[in-house]
Amino acid sequence: MIKTAFMTKTALVTGSTSGIGKAFADKLASERYDLILVSRDAEKLCAQSASLSEKHGIKVSTIALDLSETGAAQKVFDEVHKLGLSVHLLINNAGFNETGSFLKTNMQKETEMIKLHAIFTTEMMKLLIPDMVDNGYGRVLNLGSTGSFIPCPYDAVYAATKAYILSLSKGINAELKGTGVCVTTLCPGATKTEFAGKAGIENTLLFKLFVMKPETVAKTGYRAMLKGRASVIVGIYNKLLILFSKLMPAAVTTSLTKKMLTS
Repeated sequence: MIKTAFMTKTALVTGSTSGIGKAFADKLASERYDLILVSRDAEKLCAQSASLSEKHGIKVSTIALDLSETGAAQKVFDEVHKLGLSVHLLINNAGFNETGSFLKTNMQKETEMIKLHAIFTTEMMKLLIPDMVDNGYGRVLNLGSTGSFIPCPYDAVYAATKAYILSLSKGINAELKGTGVCVTTLCPGATKTEFAGKAGIENTLLFKLFVMKPETVAKTGYRAMLKGRASVIVGIYNKLLILFSKLMPAAVTTSLTKKMLTS
């Protein structure tokens, strides 16, 4: 049961300056949420904050931080409390990828990816959800992937972190039933952002077919989160991909995945 009706709603978005995170920030601002934007680039955060507050008349706070650092979640939590704010919506969007043969990929980058996707996401929920439960309302959206459902050759560590996010989120969401707090996993496929270029996979088959706009992904995730859905796969193509992956032999699925992730 919801105990409190909030006059002002506040959403915290990580990785807010580009891609899906930026699309979420834009969507939430248009819905009149005050925002806490978190990213490593202080200059981009400042410009984004000024733009959104001027356009929508909302309050925008920023936290510039490398979220793959040890203790990053605690630092974000402490900054939120210094601001005197309560978080009603948490969007755990920040992430990156390191692709290629597991024998050749950079171990340090993969370790940072595990810290960001798995540890940071876990710690943020551990720190912020108790206050949501006390208030009787909260929504958490964690960014998964079609890779949450399918082991991915040449993207093995990334897909494993996304599988962790999906499993963790569903488990916590089930625990929270009846509290007014829900955890949703948003699972998009290829999306037109800087993500693919930074990961070096923009020329793969995966990013040549059925690529979605980040605004579409964010809009779908926003609706699913407010409805309290446990998870949502974005797009008919991606839904069919996941369905077929469950029906086809594993050898066929991994073979197709290899082709999708090689140039």
